[in-house]
Amino acid sequence: MERNSSLWKNLIDEHPVCTIWKQEAEGAIYHLASILFVVGFMGGSGFFGLLYVFSLLGLGFLCSAIWAWVDVCAADIFSWNFILFVICFMRFVHIAYQVRSITFAREFQLLYSSLFQPLGTSLPDFRTIAMSSEVVTLEKEHCYAMQGKTSIDKLSLLVSGRFCSLSPSLITDVLCRIRVTVDGEFLHYIFPFQFLDSPEWDSLKPTEEGIFQVTLTAETDCRYVSWRRKKLYLLLAQHRYISRLFSILIGSDIADKLYALNDRVYIGKRYHYDIRLPNFYQMSSPEMSRSTLTEHFQNSRRRCDK
Repeated sequence: MERNSSLWKNLIDEHPVCTIWKQEAEGAIYHLASILFVVGFMGGSGFFGLLYVFSLLGLGFLCSAIWAWVDVCAADIFSWNFILFVICFMRFVHIAYQVRSITFAREFQLLYSSLFQPLGTSLPDFRTIAMSSEVVTLEKEHCYAMQGKTSIDKLSLLVSGRFCSLSPSLITDVLCRIRVTVDGEFLHYIFPFQFLDSPEWDSLKPTEEGIFQVTLTAETDCRYVSWRRKKLYLLLAQHRYISRLFSILIGSDIADKLYALNDRVYIGKRYHYDIRLPNFYQMSSPEMSRSTLTEHFQNSRRRCDK
């Protein structure tokens, strides 16, 4: 304790107090370094945030080293600032290499540019999502799921279809779609960049198991990205941002499917039945009973099927 107190005395109490302050300001390089430090410490998180921070801090330490060499002529100040500049530069190069080395298969590139990039998802976050998935090919008239038979053990997102002409070198993308039916009756289509089984995924808790209540059949050769259920739950538990992202995507996809069903239902005078206003039509037509409404829905469905 006595040794620590004596050290404190030497540093604070017995240190000579500045009696004469410099009247002139330091050079422009010193002030530039201070500005770079202030702006650099305002950087965000993530790979690009780190690039921002280390680039500005590195420039700030470089300016400080130049200031120490030219104006102050202090070897220790110059050495420390130059060492810190080298460390920041090495970190910047390492992070830039990590970002630059992120490459994906063609399906993942399409998926990122069409769905995830507009939502502001960074490449490192998307790489985490892509690494836990696989790309699967579904041939024409093959079933992704069968009603009452296929278990719900994954989440899949339709990406694209491929068509090979007589020449093997000519491979072009075609509009792929998957037909959804229940008891042989058509419900709606699933198009690229839509989930195949978002309602089934949302209907089950992580500890529950279930089977498909619909049949999904490919009308063309399709390719989809698939995440295994347990593996995806583990990923969502580890990354809060990815969990929120999937929650938004799945919720939007379910809403699109509901509106796709809604577009097929008419109720008299060619008006669409609106799922948001279930009681509106009953109120507007009080003489129309519930059984009459049901008959209208069934008749409209038959007309759509024709």
